[in-house]
Amino acid sequence: MFDWTCWRIMSSNHYLIIGGTSGIGAALVSQLIEKGHHVSVISRGIAATANPHPSATYHQADVTNHQQPLPVIDQTIDGLVYCPGSINLKPFRSLKADDFIQDFQVNLVGAVRCVQQYLPKLQASTNPSVILFSTVAVKTGMSFHASVSAAKGAVEGFGRSLAAELAPKVRVNVIAPSLTATPMAEKLTNSEAKLKASEERHPLKRIGQATEIAAMARHLLSDESGWITGQVFHIDGGMSSLK
Repeated sequence: MFDWTCWRIMSSNHYLIIGGTSGIGAALVSQLIEKGHHVSVISRGIAATANPHPSATYHQADVTNHQQPLPVIDQTIDGLVYCPGSINLKPFRSLKADDFIQDFQVNLVGAVRCVQQYLPKLQASTNPSVILFSTVAVKTGMSFHASVSAAKGAVEGFGRSLAAELAPKVRVNVIAPSLTATPMAEKLTNSEAKLKASEERHPLKRIGQATEIAAMARHLLSDESGWITGQVFHIDGGMSSLK
């Protein structure tokens, strides 16, 4: 009798993680490699990362720099995850047009550019998946989030439209976390008082961990989520739906 368990362990896919050198992206790289998959990473700061995974393939590029070509990926891509984001929190009166433009470049336009570049490699896969990242602040109105919420709201709209257009071949989903313990969020959690205040805002009374968000992304990349597309998943400690 064929050992299906052995087959699942032996089978592996190739995933492309944009921004996979810190935070959620780095956690996802580690989880995918632990499952036996091949992982390519594109990051603008590979040399600065403290702990690149020894089994991943790294390419250095700034995906928001339209003068710089994106790396050539020869292999079929079974899943693409776009992790770059921003936490640009300012009162609306202090925001400039450049703030909105920069947030759109990082969160949306970079994702558009990467998906367009690597779509042929995704379409060559048998069950390709694209994952984008939004924020709980899109669904839950929050002061000082006007710029990043506008950009991430655009990401959610882009993700749903792309899911419709690329179905049934390519699945597209969006993850919308709340505050997560990552280097990007450090300014919001770098004191006991700040951390405690952030924890108290969540029904589960803690902030998220990068490994928890990465686990959801890993699931959405897998064949186990093969009937899921066009969705926005709120991994946010209950903030978007509970009081």
